[in-house]
Amino acid sequence: MAEEGPVRGRILDPREEYPPTWAYMDADEVVREVLERDTGGAVLRLRRRPTVAPVLTVSDRYLVGVLDLRAVEFPYMLEFVRCRFQHPPDLRQARLAGCEFNDCWLPGLTARNLNCDNDLSLIAGTTVAGMVDLTDAHIHGSFSLRDARLNNPGKLALHADRLNVAGALLAARLRTNGELRVAGLRSGGNINFAGASLNNPHGYSLNGNGLHVGGNLHMTADPRTGRFTSVGRLFLPSARIDSDFSLRGARLQPPEEEVRQLPVQEPFFDAKATLIADRIQVSGNVDVDQGFESLGTLRIVNAHVGGSVRLTGALIDLSGGVEPFEELVEGPRPGPYEDLALHFDGTEIRGGIDGRDARIAGQVRLVDVDVRGTVLLDRAILSNRDGDALEGRRFSTGGNLDGRNILVFGSVLLPGAKVGANVDFGGGRLLRPGHYRDGTRKPSIDLRVATIGRDLICAIRARRAFSSHGEIRMRRAQIGRETNFRGAELGSDLAGTSLNAFGLVTQELRLDVGLPPRGRVNLRHARCASLSDNALFWDAGGRIELDDFRYDALAVPIDLEDDATVRERLRWLRPAMRNYYRPGPYDQFAAMLRASGNEEHAATVLIAKQRWRYVALAEGYRVLGPMVRVWSWLQLWMVGYGYRPMRALLWLVACLIGGTVWFSLHPAPTEANADDHLVWSPLLYTLDNLIPIVDFGHKNRWLVTGASQWISAALIAAGWVLATTVAAGLTRMLRRNN
Repeated sequence: MAEEGPVRGRILDPREEYPPTWAYMDADEVVREVLERDTGGAVLRLRRRPTVAPVLTVSDRYLVGVLDLRAVEFPYMLEFVRCRFQHPPDLRQARLAGCEFNDCWLPGLTARNLNCDNDLSLIAGTTVAGMVDLTDAHIHGSFSLRDARLNNPGKLALHADRLNVAGALLAARLRTNGELRVAGLRSGGNINFAGASLNNPHGYSLNGNGLHVGGNLHMTADPRTGRFTSVGRLFLPSARIDSDFSLRGARLQPPEEEVRQLPVQEPFFDAKATLIADRIQVSGNVDVDQGFESLGTLRIVNAHVGGSVRLTGALIDLSGGVEPFEELVEGPRPGPYEDLALHFDGTEIRGGIDGRDARIAGQVRLVDVDVRGTVLLDRAILSNRDGDALEGRRFSTGGNLDGRNILVFGSVLLPGAKVGANVDFGGGRLLRPGHYRDGTRKPSIDLRVATIGRDLICAIRARRAFSSHGEIRMRRAQIGRETNFRGAELGSDLAGTSLNAFGLVTQELRLDVGLPPRGRVNLRHARCASLSDNALFWDAGGRIELDDFRYDALAVPIDLEDDATVRERLRWLRPAMRNYYRPGPYDQFAAMLRASGNEEHAATVLIAKQRWRYVALAEGYRVLGPMVRVWSWLQLWMVGYGYRPMRALLWLVACLIGGTVWFSLHPAPTEANADDHLVWSPLLYTLDNLIPIVDFGHKNRWLVTGASQWISAALIAAGWVLATTVAAGLTRMLRRNN
């Protein structure tokens, strides 16, 4: 019904503090006019839409007094357009067909236990300068706050505990100043805060404790107004979201007043949190990517995510804007940071984590996190200098853990981790590892007791070498296929150990590094089927521990005629142990050669072992050292420490020739028994002295004197030693053949 009278065509600015007199209207008239059905000359329009309740429209009015519909069953849809209210409308316990405030100004809205059969809308610039109270209300349509302004600084701007919305909560471009409290809210559809700005710098910008979203929860950018922003904490513990939770492109800023008093029951309280979502259940994905920024902690602890967590290109900066996210040659280096950047302890993620190109200043904490898919950190920058950049004790993933070309300032701690496929840090740089409480350096990567299903790759990638300034710790790790340090640069002056692989078990071990490791290398009790190395590795700056290091073969086999390679590897070995004698590495090298049928080279290795053994003995016995050295020299050249038994046969022949020549040049000796009549034979007499046990009938039949007597005794002694050595060598040969 058209309006009549002198106010026709006039438009009220609802934000005008002192409206014109023509706009004044008693709030009671809204109900009175409907009940009396008298619209003549009035400012109310009553119309009926097909198949819906009649709509009562009030426009361009300053409603004086209280619009009191408390406990009233009002079967009309109320529509207020460009209206200003003197007092908050009272809709407590009312039952309405629907209600809309379009470009209105309200000092508040009291609607506890409201029952609305259709939509409830505060839209198109509607401003509420006070609290909107919808506690325990039921809205059978949607609740719309599009382009609304809720202003109640330091207090509750919206109080909607246990609000039940059958449809969606539509809050695109909403502006709030104060806390938006929707604890226990139930929404049948989406909750959309696209482009909204929530501001409560002294507490929670949104308190959604235990809310249930039947669709998506969107806190994303809007094409018209830009990104979603929040100043204060988004508080969503125990929330349930039946589809995706998206903060794509959002900007989150923590409260100005940080809580530093840690609760007794919460040892890992995050004082600088922008998102608190403990125990949240998200059936779909959690999207914090594509330009997302947070200046505080994202806390998602003991949560369940049915999809993936996407952090691609995200910026999480707890440095206050001083973190450069690059290597600094000069000037102060910020860090470590007191607060966590990501806190995901105990969270189960059935998809993956995609953090490619993310920049994070502060610790990433993934303790006891279970990821069913793949974790991608390619080209990410994790900065927490002199602290822990990533802590993932007992972390597990069913796919890969990829950090290709990653840049890390701090330590990556993954003890007890379980990775179903590969761990790939190819081309990565790990600088400025953290400290223990006693001041000692932590490792750059800690994979103690970790289980990796396929490969560990810390190698060169796309001409960019993997570099680690601290220790790579893999004590008792199990790697299913390959452990690859090809072209790597391990260690620095910051750490005494560059590689600690004590007890490592892997199939292929690649140690063909790009530069000599700067520090100790520990391969004690390590096991691998194939070993690939180079001279640079064996030139490590510290000692290489090789006790009980076992490898079945070399990646490049040694040819049976390649004596130079064997000699080269022996030259690598002793300096690597810093001239400390250890028999194990030689025994292992020889065992590997013997297993491949390379007996001659195995003997060469064992001879080298014995040679350095006697050097060590000579250094230990200062007085008898020269005698030990002479004895070693004799064994080396006569029988090759027993590993060259054929040398003994040659020495026997030499002794036979020498003895024969000697006795041939001297007069024939006299017979020991005058009754014997033997023909003197220098050859047979020498042979009889050299060969023990066997008697050729000459040794005891002739009396030699002078020097010949001493030559005879020397031949007998040499015969026993050399013949025994030959017999022992033949016995070992027969045993190996059997």
